Amino acid sequence: MGVVIETDVWEANQALYIFIFFSCFLSIVCLPHFSSNSNRTPAIFDHALPPAFLRFQRSFLLLCSLSSVLEGLWSVFGESELAYYGVSKEQIVLSLCVGYAVSLFIGPFLGIVSDLRGHKKVCLLFYILHLLVGIWKRIIAHPSVWLASVCLSLATSISLFNFETWMVVEHDKLGLRQDTLNDMFWLMTFAEATSFIGSQVLANWLVGSDAEKLMVFPSTAAMLLALFSIIYVTQRWKEYPRTATFKDYRTSFCTYIFGDKRIWLLAWAQACVQFSIMVFWILWAPTIVADGREIVLGLIYPCLLGARMLGSTAFPWFSNGPLSFRTEDCLLYVFIMMGFVLSIVAYDYQEIGVLVTVFCLFHACMGLVLPSLARLRTMYTIMFLCF
Repeated sequence: MGVVIETDVWEANQALYIFIFFSCFLSIVCLPHFSSNSNRTPAIFDHALPPAFLRFQRSFLLLCSLSSVLEGLWSVFGESELAYYGVSKEQIVLSLCVGYAVSLFIGPFLGIVSDLRGHKKVCLLFYILHLLVGIWKRIIAHPSVWLASVCLSLATSISLFNFETWMVVEHDKLGLRQDTLNDMFWLMTFAEATSFIGSQVLANWLVGSDAEKLMVFPSTAAMLLALFSIIYVTQRWKEYPRTATFKDYRTSFCTYIFGDKRIWLLAWAQACVQFSIMVFWILWAPTIVADGREIVLGLIYPCLLGARMLGSTAFPWFSNGPLSFRTEDCLLYVFIMMGFVLSIVAYDYQEIGVLVTVFCLFHACMGLVLPSLARLRTMYTIMFLCF
């Protein structure tokens, strides 16, 4: 007599998605009500802001969202696409290492170019790199893994510094208050997570179940988005020419960056956060499917990003809202919590529900950490950014 082994595929409760959505909604909507006792009105609800800033805010968040969608489109089917072309695991890992190495050595020089030649030019370079990769994949049936990895890694490094610096410089030109800038930081994190979810939905909708579409439609969508972004930046972004020389830049850099120990400590904290994020995205899927457990990972990914969205909406509550904390103290408590929740995973084998809960808590903390670090970067480097 044969033995039939039934497999049970674990799926997240749909109530979890509803809970995250309404929690984000309530966190944003209730903020002005609980802030009514203070003299501060959150920037997103302040209708007295200059029209120039409101136009800039809409354009900036649109470009940030498009950039995140571009980044997300390439990541949805990254390994699957390479496996479809017969690329081995060793070649995939090596190509990622090469891309990160190029980004490590060339990325800082792109930051210097952005400060000296203008953020608009480097922003256009970001979209041009994505456009080139999309065209390359559409023209050549088996595109170069190395070229795609290098271009996308350089584009990612540009997105990490250029958009934020552009926003800070424009904010300083308009002479707006600091809390308005703080609100832009959490809006950037919120828009990024939302766009990553949107890119996953878009890519899966374009591809469906056809493997041939997997090789065509995401590249076409990325090309169209990059082309639209290039036209939008060229037509709508008016940037004043930079007048600083490299000598002035070097002097300012040595004074405000190398000479400040807080910058070194902040850089170390940022590096540790980025390292933990990369390690998490490498290990979370193998950890959750350990011992042959079956789970639809594509349904867990939106939960993690939704938790990051929820964490970002908590930032205005803790920065200058009703639960005001010093940014340094807030980061200290959140770092301790992140280490504690990940120690649960490292200590022993856990059930899937526990792992999903722990991973969501980690990303909620990350949603609070990212705008907090951005606020500290601005506080410590504002004199350098606007020299």
